[in-house]
Amino acid sequence: MAIEPVTEPGAGGVLRVPRARVVPLSAAPASYTAAVERYLTGAGIAKSSVRIYRISLTTWGWMLVGEPPPTGPARRGAKPPVFPVAAIDDPALPEVLAGLAAARADEMDADTVNRELSIARKAIGWWQRQGWIAGDPTIGIERRPAPPDRTKALSENQIAALWRLDVSLREKTCWKMLYESAARADEVLCLNVEDLYPQDKRGKITAKGGATEWIHWQSGTAQLLPRLIARRTRGPLFLTDRKAPAGTPTLDVCPETGRARLSYRRAEEIFEENTRLLANPLASPEDIEDLDGFTLHRLRHSTLTHDAEGGTLHPHAAGPVQARLRPFPGTVRPPRRGRSRPTRRRTRPRRPTEALTPPRSTIGGFRAHFGDTPFIGVEAEEADGLLVPVVGEALRKAGE
Repeated sequence: MAIEPVTEPGAGGVLRVPRARVVPLSAAPASYTAAVERYLTGAGIAKSSVRIYRISLTTWGWMLVGEPPPTGPARRGAKPPVFPVAAIDDPALPEVLAGLAAARADEMDADTVNRELSIARKAIGWWQRQGWIAGDPTIGIERRPAPPDRTKALSENQIAALWRLDVSLREKTCWKMLYESAARADEVLCLNVEDLYPQDKRGKITAKGGATEWIHWQSGTAQLLPRLIARRTRGPLFLTDRKAPAGTPTLDVCPETGRARLSYRRAEEIFEENTRLLANPLASPEDIEDLDGFTLHRLRHSTLTHDAEGGTLHPHAAGPVQARLRPFPGTVRPPRRGRSRPTRRRTRPRRPTEALTPPRSTIGGFRAHFGDTPFIGVEAEEADGLLVPVVGEALRKAGE
């Protein structure tokens, strides 16, 4: 940043305030598309989020030139407009952009609109810090209120019907893994064959924020994976049905088959098309094309909700995920993290009565944390107002 020196007093004898001039850290890209790629590679965006960021910024590319973005099937393969990144500083753009954003908000759900707006503002802020642009044309656009949806989790019957759908092996494996692991869809789609440990039923992913974590699946996914991999040793796990087009990044191309990695957008379209009848069971087959199906994210939400209803906490639900869960009325809230069940310490042998009757303070803490529910595999009896754990027939005989 350079500061222009004050050379003379302003009107009325008041000194002029020094005006800051931003010096670009590097040469500005030739086009908006190039600026998007520079942002995705230079701003520390997590690998699992790059695809979503690129789709959102491409959508904003049309609106930044005053055109509504394509929707539906027309969006696939549409070429974004080419314009210089400096056009974002056009003084007339904020008003035009506000109208286009309002029209798009009426057609899309609030969560999608808010996510795209947040991504656009992050990119614009990064470009401002590089000195490529000066203003932010989204400054007057407000986020849309998104009321909570209490019906996001699919029911057990809907999940069972989902497994009965006649779909390809790729879709069956992908959906099973998403449901059993409770992982995000972009994390699973970024998996490579070399990231899998089938013998342990787990895989290595790059989670949100860039951290490397494990996801775990169950027997349903374990039975399908060998057929899907088909002796491949490296490359993307989930592949498209055709050869990768020219210009596809090397990391997204299978070196053995030449096919490209399945994109989030295409995986979402396939899932939405196949679940329209499940989402609208009373609709007629003639009207099904005009209705919406389920989203991939609902598989993750369903897993976490079903586990919470069963009184357990999924191992992939940690921190913010657990805080966002809202069990339905009548369900069991999972126990707080960090609080474990009380254990009996090994001490010197005591009289049978003392061994079988814990102190009153222990009983109070036990009931405060677990209520009247006994341990798994341990009976509970009431004796003299105290809850007496009876630890199997062996201890009972040893105390006689």
